[in-house]
Amino acid sequence: MPDYAADDLTPRERARIVKTAVSPRPVAWVGTRDDAGRDNLAPFSSYNYVGSDDPMVMFTASERDGELKDTPRNVLDTGEFSVSVVVAEATERMDHTAADPDDDTDEFELAGIPRASCERIDAPYVADSPITMECELADSQEIAGRTMIVGDVVHFRVAEDAMRDGQVDSREITTVGRLGGPYYTHADPVSFERRY
Repeated sequence: MPDYAADDLTPRERARIVKTAVSPRPVAWVGTRDDAGRDNLAPFSSYNYVGSDDPMVMFTASERDGELKDTPRNVLDTGEFSVSVVVAEATERMDHTAADPDDDTDEFELAGIPRASCERIDAPYVADSPITMECELADSQEIAGRTMIVGDVVHFRVAEDAMRDGQVDSREITTVGRLGGPYYTHADPVSFERRY
């Protein structure tokens, strides 16, 4: 089995190994609204939950030309963001929102995505997503050239068809995960009862 010292690899080679090893990574479809009232929507696969009893989520974002991208800038300015779950049938539309247009571009319109306004925060969300979490900024940090955003989840929206027997159920949602390189995967739940 080949071994590699991280310093001997190019940034691209290191990224390919890390992103393949840490997968599948869930995709957060983050909705924000800037101070001028312009909506923004972007996917982030550097995303996970921090806590569930006190629900918190986090994502990280890289810079563009030494400046914060729209999403982290909007979150830091307004203190609010939504996270909508990406499902299989929305993969292509999600990818379209990863484009890097100018600040005036509305990604909802660009990708033909239905939007709605959140209940507790001033931000948009993907109207046909099976689950949306409304978040208030809890913390942010600069780590290794990336901005990490941590949000307190203050409101949940769950579609009826994402539930079974009154509970949200993974078998009803074909979530999208990001793999290494140009690959994605869709959830295919396997029943396995933990014993430990």
